[in-house]
Amino acid sequence: MSPVAGTVLAVLLSLVSAAGYALAAVAQSRLAASSAAPAGRGALRALLARGQWWWAVGLNAAGALAHVAALHYGPLTLVQPLGALTLVAALPLGAYCARRRVTRTEWRGALLTLGGLVGLVAMTGPAEPGEALSLREALIVAAATALLIAALASGRVSRRRDDTGGKGDGADGGTGTRGLGHATASGIASGVGSALTQTLTAALALELPGREPVWWQTALLAVLISGFAVGGLLLSQTAYRGGLAAPLAVVNLSNPAAAAIIGVALLGETFRAGAWGWPIAAAASLVAARGVVLLTKGGPQAPESPSTSATSVPSATSTPTSTSTVVAGSRPVPPPRATDHPAPLTLPLPLPHSVPEVEPASASLSG
Repeated sequence: MSPVAGTVLAVLLSLVSAAGYALAAVAQSRLAASSAAPAGRGALRALLARGQWWWAVGLNAAGALAHVAALHYGPLTLVQPLGALTLVAALPLGAYCARRRVTRTEWRGALLTLGGLVGLVAMTGPAEPGEALSLREALIVAAATALLIAALASGRVSRRRDDTGGKGDGADGGTGTRGLGHATASGIASGVGSALTQTLTAALALELPGREPVWWQTALLAVLISGFAVGGLLLSQTAYRGGLAAPLAVVNLSNPAAAAIIGVALLGETFRAGAWGWPIAAAASLVAARGVVLLTKGGPQAPESPSTSATSVPSATSTPTSTSTVVAGSRPVPPPRATDHPAPLTLPLPLPHSVPEVEPASASLSG
């Protein structure tokens, strides 16, 4: 196959991968919106019993396979930025399923997030694909990542913000902040899972740094990869309870960021632009962070309290009016009872008639 044909095939496979991930994210978001609040182990059982969940799992698997195939035919510098199109594809798909339009703020946030993500991937991509972690480094990274994911998933950061007067008001503050924490944990789990997959591939090819791995060490790597993959999927499912765009953007940002930290800290990788790579990566991070903020604020607001007040006020006043109207249209209206009207309207009326009638009766009896 010619280089041009390989590049075209890599682009097509990257677009298929982005579409698969976008459809999976929309399916997970709709499933999270329709499902009830988690209730321990029963929530996981209920999730596994839903066919929509397995559709999302299949779409994620299809996106991952297309991504791997695209990396086979094209370079990482081309495939990784195209994978960032998942956010751009998922935004209109989610809005279409919700029967609404994408707001301008959401489009601005998506474009800023996409630009920042492309800048990060372009600056921090690995220079040599043959590098891999040693078994000792892989186990240390897995343990540290598990502790970090546990801290992010527990929601301690958002609870501290809410307790100290942060933006934890109602459905957007505490739930939204905790959802972004779950999204960050999901992206980190996926990024570390990718690094461990690279280590497992090197171990199976007997090219792992250090001594040859024993069979149980290779099996342990496979178990860790499976755990991070399943954990990342479940964490993203939980994150989508707070919406689709902002959690998906955070997942797509934290995934390459985690891989870049592992590459720079343990694999000796550096930024492609040398010393200029640090400020460029910092600027791209700020742009992406601004995009996430816009995506968080750009979604439609659900007017829960005005609707409840609007529906509760007419219900108290329209019932007597509707009953009187129906009775008046069908038969003569009976005389009003004391319970039909408020007390200030009925009590003053009978007093002038009742008082004169009682006094003559008492006088006649005494005479």
